[in-house]
Amino acid sequence: MLDISTWFNDLLAGNVIFTADTLGYYWEGLVTTTQLVFLSLIAGLILAVPLAIMRSSKHKWISLPVYLYTYVFRGTPLLIQLYIIYYGVVFIDGIQESFLWPVLREAFYPALIAFTLNTAAYTTEIFRGAIKSTAQGEIEAARAYGMSQNLMMRRIILPSAFRRALPAYGNEVIFMLHASAIASVVTLMDLTGAARFVYARYYAPFEAFLFVAAIYLCLTFAILFFFRYLEKKLLAHLRPQDA
Repeated sequence: MLDISTWFNDLLAGNVIFTADTLGYYWEGLVTTTQLVFLSLIAGLILAVPLAIMRSSKHKWISLPVYLYTYVFRGTPLLIQLYIIYYGVVFIDGIQESFLWPVLREAFYPALIAFTLNTAAYTTEIFRGAIKSTAQGEIEAARAYGMSQNLMMRRIILPSAFRRALPAYGNEVIFMLHASAIASVVTLMDLTGAARFVYARYYAPFEAFLFVAAIYLCLTFAILFFFRYLEKKLLAHLRPQDA
């Protein structure tokens, strides 16, 4: 371990900007960005599944509230939503005296709430479109087997919809990764925040922001590779078969 530390320090010995300290800030930013994006995507996915089912309902009193939610969050900038949740939570009566305040006063959690609500709105519409495009023959076959609506939704419609929604959802994951760069405006030390710190300390905008751009690019390619692998496995039946 000592040899690795010595080799790393020797490697950075002639570098003024990318020292062990500044790389530590980038690492902290990478951890924060990864946590924020991963947790918001998981929470957004959990919210989106029941909301997509409600959005697909033929009853207006069920689908209309979900439509309004997705319309508002898809029709307004994520930055504005982040500002409203981060700064607006302070003005809720009694919030500073409640048990939630120790959590909400930290910038991470308002950012997580904003990102979760935003990605849930987009994911709801993605899954809703996939549910609506379920082949009528699959539904009729399920009814012929005597499946109830809930059983048909769980065993036929949702698994089929997940496979069809995979390419679009992969794009949403990449969008959330890129959109997470705005988290630094509410004092979070994410990747972009780390680049701003390095720029402010060394007045080196190209080195600071090009390095963080390279990190985002690597993360994007990793996500693309992961979803291409999933598509290859889950959508193998759609590929043309050799004669």
